[in-house]
Amino acid sequence: MTYDLFLGDRMFSSWSLRGWLMLEKFGLPHRVHMVGLYDGTMAQDLADLAPARLVPVMRDAEGIVVGDSLAMAETLAERHPQAGLWPTDPAARALTRWMVAEMHSGFGALRGACPMQLRGQYRGFVPSDAVRADLARIGELWALARARHGQDGPWLFGAYSLADVFYAPVAARIAGYDLPVDEAAAGYVRAHMADPAFVQWRAAGLEKTYDPVPYDLPLELAPWPEPQT
Repeated sequence: MTYDLFLGDRMFSSWSLRGWLMLEKFGLPHRVHMVGLYDGTMAQDLADLAPARLVPVMRDAEGIVVGDSLAMAETLAERHPQAGLWPTDPAARALTRWMVAEMHSGFGALRGACPMQLRGQYRGFVPSDAVRADLARIGELWALARARHGQDGPWLFGAYSLADVFYAPVAARIAGYDLPVDEAAAGYVRAHMADPAFVQWRAAGLEKTYDPVPYDLPLELAPWPEPQT
């Protein structure tokens, strides 16, 4: 089964990145269709995918449409149980679901102050207390997952899972705004930045130009952190 995957933008759309990773990283066949998130055509581009109004959205070979990244994740895990989207261990799977749900609904301060951008690394960004509180909670969750279940690989639960899909844009925010995190969290961020899928996604995003640039800040934009393997 090949899925049609509708995305908004690679450089700035964190939810588009999640939608793509949950298919790309688990080897699920898909065709990508870009919609005009910043070109003013998104409603028109999604008109045949009702009730979709946001990205990502996927459509299967039978024409069934699923929107919202969490609904997409659950649908894909249900249809492809051997792909390993959720960990097989019940305790790990429960914690993964918890962390995915908290990411899906929370961390509003971080998301509001630091929209995902993959152009470069802002220098001099000063996070608010609320952003620092979000970073502390994220670091707590990452450390807990790694301590309990992540000793056998670079990812939160050892092998790549939906937890890593949902926290990939968080890692990109930390890298893109040079946010203060401890070394363990920084190591996890580096794992994402060096992941071939993420590198491929960012390279494709750099091919598009913007005028004006979304979410631009009056700060120095240094080069993107080089992936470390």
